[in-house]
Amino acid sequence: MTAALLSFDTQNPPGETQTAIEWLRERVARLNVETEWVASDPEKPNLVVTLPGQSDRTLLYAGHLDTVPFDREAWSVDPLGEVRDGRLYGRGATDMKGTVAVMLETLETFATADERPPITLQFAFVSDEETGGEAGIDAVLETDAIDAEAAVVGETTCVGDNYSIAVADKGWIWLTLEASGRAAHGSRPMNGENAIDYLYSVIDSCRESVSSLELEYGEAVERIVAESHEYYGSCPCGAGTHVEELFAHPTVNLGQLDGGNTVNSVPQTATAELDVRVTPGASTEDVLEHIRSCIDAREHVSIREVSWTEGTYVDPSAPIVEAVTDAAEGVLPERPLGRCATGGSDAKKLREAGVPAVECAVGSDTAHGVDEYVTVEDLERTAAWYERIPSVFAGWAV
Repeated sequence: MTAALLSFDTQNPPGETQTAIEWLRERVARLNVETEWVASDPEKPNLVVTLPGQSDRTLLYAGHLDTVPFDREAWSVDPLGEVRDGRLYGRGATDMKGTVAVMLETLETFATADERPPITLQFAFVSDEETGGEAGIDAVLETDAIDAEAAVVGETTCVGDNYSIAVADKGWIWLTLEASGRAAHGSRPMNGENAIDYLYSVIDSCRESVSSLELEYGEAVERIVAESHEYYGSCPCGAGTHVEELFAHPTVNLGQLDGGNTVNSVPQTATAELDVRVTPGASTEDVLEHIRSCIDAREHVSIREVSWTEGTYVDPSAPIVEAVTDAAEGVLPERPLGRCATGGSDAKKLREAGVPAVECAVGSDTAHGVDEYVTVEDLERTAAWYERIPSVFAGWAV
């Protein structure tokens, strides 16, 4: 199933997933399940599948079919799927077509069993996640297709010997700043006003000020942060000795800087884009107001565009966190840590909609990279984990 899903080119942009999701619909058509096709964009549809259980309590599994783009020339294997030495290579193998295949396997296992599952199971196979578009989980949430007490999102959270579930995400602020100066010949810079210099000076002082803010959050987030320190301190994709900086203060990244026309001219205009991340439980809005005060106090520089959102989290004592953690016993070598993701996913949108959502899956650290892969063993372990969750959650949810 993973190989079949990898064969569909679902790079986003443009994010055309219709053929892949049609394949999923045909696959589940022979099962005794309810299906709903949700499409605000016909090229980016979503499929919601419901399997009634012995209880009307409902657990949702959610996975996306779109992938980030790839450069075929940079790959040593076929980016649309190739199997070598127990690995399935291809764009989306670990993010997250392999996990979608596991969800499909989980659905088929419960749908063909002699007894109904202990709780009702829903599966949302969605589009438009990689670019944060509105045709995916947003479109589904605008309907009444999903009715779940909790959700499992199939992002890879276990890599190598590092095991975790993601129970939180950071708040973020994306800013576009612009500066204005006065053009002049580059051989006489004193006759002009350099917009890039103005802009970078403000960014530098603003970054230093924001990065020194002490964030405050409650006891539940303190527990999440503690386990995040443990995870990222040893994970190959983590922050190593800088792990404290990930959560004690906002992080600020200058992602783009643009200005000027030629090397021999003083630039009259310049723009920059900043990415600021804030630990959940702390106020992203307060951080934004601090940024505004830093910039408003300076001449020549202003905020042209801004978008932001607060961080979200699921309390570590919530039934879904306890159930997913307990279900890992015997599947994973050790207890998975309940950490905060540093990026975002559809789990954030589900939490914002009132559905406690965690991320969990076993995979590789090659997401978005060249020669992305997932191993057969990773898929098997994720499948064993996912098939245990409903019965364990049923016990926690009573």
